[in-house]
Amino acid sequence: MSANITSLILAGGQGERFRPYTDIIPKPMIPVGNNEKPVLELIVKWLRKHGVEDIVFLVNYKWRYIYNYFEDGSRFKVRIRYSIDEANGYTNTGGSILKAHREGLVNGRTLIWYGDILAPLDIHDLLKYHAESKSDVTLVVTSRYRVPVGVVKMDSDNNIVEMREKPELDINATIGIAVIEPYILELKLEDKLGKDFDFMGDLVPWLINNGYRVKAYIYNGEWFDVGSLERYKKLDMEWITRVFG
Repeated sequence: MSANITSLILAGGQGERFRPYTDIIPKPMIPVGNNEKPVLELIVKWLRKHGVEDIVFLVNYKWRYIYNYFEDGSRFKVRIRYSIDEANGYTNTGGSILKAHREGLVNGRTLIWYGDILAPLDIHDLLKYHAESKSDVTLVVTSRYRVPVGVVKMDSDNNIVEMREKPELDINATIGIAVIEPYILELKLEDKLGKDFDFMGDLVPWLINNGYRVKAYIYNGEWFDVGSLERYKKLDMEWITRVFG
């Protein structure tokens, strides 16, 4: 099933929460694990492990750094192409995805993966769930989420009666991985959302509000968001090495 899937990896952000390091290298190239491999390399290898060998990097900021490392992907036994988000007004995560489709880089079912997310999920199972549920878009969603701040309970007089520091709550949260059907990108989204829009924040709510079928794939495993320097310092490097090799 994975062989006919194209994966779009969002890797064009400026990584402002990683400065000053991202003044030198793009955020998806930040090294992780004991072997100090770039985040983007671990994602690519995980995709290949599950048979996804057609990959498009959606790039912009310092994109030549990424291109010089990966080139056409043959070193990693995949095909890598590039959509550079710097022309025609297409920008932000949604605009970048739409631009890649308009350029003919993706025509079939598409796996979208944010370039700062590490999650060893079963891609075959995700795609099987998406197909069997006949979903237009499937979002990978956690069953629980550890909030990055303290949470309190108060009584009617605003006295704090309970305090929990960074608790794990029973809430569902998206983790930046999705599957989308090609006909969604064939809609005249520019007329609805313009060319500068967010995939999760703008496109998905618009689809829900207009009656499209958006399903949740519940993922109970470990995952890491390498989105900021604060989160990076808390990464379990031993776990990353053990799981991703």
